[in-house]
Amino acid sequence: MFTGTYTAIITPFKNGAIDEGAYRKLIDFQIENGVNGIVPTGSTGEAATLDHEEHLHVVKIAVEQANKRCKIVAGTGSNSTREAIDLSVGAAALGVDGILLASPYYNKPTQEGIYRHFKAISERARIPIMLYNIPGRTASEIAIETCVRLVRECPNIVSMKEAGGNCDRVSLLRNALPPSFTILSGDDPLTLPFMAVGAVGVVSVVSNMLPKQISDMVNAFQAGRLQEARDLHLRLYPIFKDLFIESNPIPVKAALHLMGMIENEYRLPLCEMSDANLDRLKKTLAAAKVI
Repeated sequence: MFTGTYTAIITPFKNGAIDEGAYRKLIDFQIENGVNGIVPTGSTGEAATLDHEEHLHVVKIAVEQANKRCKIVAGTGSNSTREAIDLSVGAAALGVDGILLASPYYNKPTQEGIYRHFKAISERARIPIMLYNIPGRTASEIAIETCVRLVRECPNIVSMKEAGGNCDRVSLLRNALPPSFTILSGDDPLTLPFMAVGAVGVVSVVSNMLPKQISDMVNAFQAGRLQEARDLHLRLYPIFKDLFIESNPIPVKAALHLMGMIENEYRLPLCEMSDANLDRLKKTLAAAKVI
């Protein structure tokens, strides 16, 4: 169900509030440049600093502005199963195409707890689910065996955003799960390597600013134009690396500000880039003729 390029979209702020005008323009920019879907209210969307009402409002704007022109997969994860259910049911009522659920963070549940968490959400939110494995942020991994168990018992768990940084894990997932279950890269620098061993796309940070280029790379690989895909990967690689020199989404929001698309505003505890890193990012973007 979920293949291709999905943008893990930022949430623009202005004077402490959601900048709805900039957000709608950014959504149009994504769709006009060929992305298959948009993922609001994830870690790139600073969901951890949105209150419940804001969270669902950001999702609602995305659904309205996309207007069926691409898929909307809303981030609705939490380390509280009750809260994740509330957000998931709320997003489903707004008309999203799916939800993205990270492994519960901070409280470090066992694999049995992780299984019960996702199963409880799948039973309440009757909507396609993309699991999100990102142990670097959550301190817990969704084990291969847990994925197999969930996919076997929960028909609406259909995809995985894999951000564990390991091609071996993608190979293990691909061998363990049915062909209908899709795997998408959660790391821009690893999209092409992951696709080589079975992933079918990416949930991308870089596509916030370069949606056409990321879509072109993914589409080229899927069409068997491997040299074209590799050339695009290598051309974009310096940007891939420098958009993560500070915690995501600080660099990508800085880049979008340099492109004149959003205000350079974050919510604490995130803040502006250091001067040294900003200078480095400017040079990388200038060399790539992005700014």
